[in-house]
Amino acid sequence: MTQLPVGTDPAELARTALAVAVEAGDLIVDERPARLGVAETKSSSTDVVTVMDQRSQDHLLARLGELRPDDGFAGEERGGRTGESGITWVVDPIDGTVNYLYEVPAYSVSVAAVIGDPRTDGAWQPVAGAVVNPVTGERYSAWLGGGAWRTVGDAEQQRLQVAETSLAHALCGTGFGYDADRRAWQAAVLTHVLPQVRDIRRFGSAALDLCRVAEGSLDVYYERGLNPWDMAAGWLVATEAGAVVSDLLGGAPRADMTIAAPPALHAALGAVLTDAVEQVGPERVR
Repeated sequence: MTQLPVGTDPAELARTALAVAVEAGDLIVDERPARLGVAETKSSSTDVVTVMDQRSQDHLLARLGELRPDDGFAGEERGGRTGESGITWVVDPIDGTVNYLYEVPAYSVSVAAVIGDPRTDGAWQPVAGAVVNPVTGERYSAWLGGGAWRTVGDAEQQRLQVAETSLAHALCGTGFGYDADRRAWQAAVLTHVLPQVRDIRRFGSAALDLCRVAEGSLDVYYERGLNPWDMAAGWLVATEAGAVVSDLLGGAPRADMTIAAPPALHAALGAVLTDAVEQVGPERVR
């Protein structure tokens, strides 16, 4: 794995991530059109990008260019740049776009500083990040070796720690893709997971779900199909709070599967998911 560039302060990167995420969060709430338009679709007709997704990313691209001009930038929407510093900013301008579209208050801005190549599974890792829910005022941040933190509004900052319980008593978060075949596969896997846990929650923002594992409002989480911008900041928040975040084989989380759980539950959740995937079989692709 690529090393953190000499002289780089992860805590300072986290402060930058939080500052620009708050700015973008204010933008998408304060300047949300009364009749929000869908600009286009992405992977499928149900995978939408709104005009505010692009405006939020444009804001993040510009601000990080001002604050960290030598860094790279990779986001979910159009626009990016290569860098020379060894740091790349991986951003999701609105994680939970469908919630945003329907005014469900469970969406976020996710901003992470990473080392390595975020385009290649297993070849990168986050070193600082922030996830902001601009509606609830929840702000999560973390940096490598510095712990994970949460604030709500003007309340005092709280250090996060994952919850400890048994898998049978664990509240499990998950999500579903936009492609119909993937949804069908995920639903089939879910039928094997549900009897093994307390219950299932599907909130619609992977970044927030990973932060919920960090704070203990979810005990465990898994999802197939996450992109780097979905998981980068939340991955670090969860791990700095004591969670193990990986793929099914214990390596770095990736699109094939991402699971997050306290150390005592990680192996058990992985075993349940491995068995479920084996029983359901390969994902069908049209």
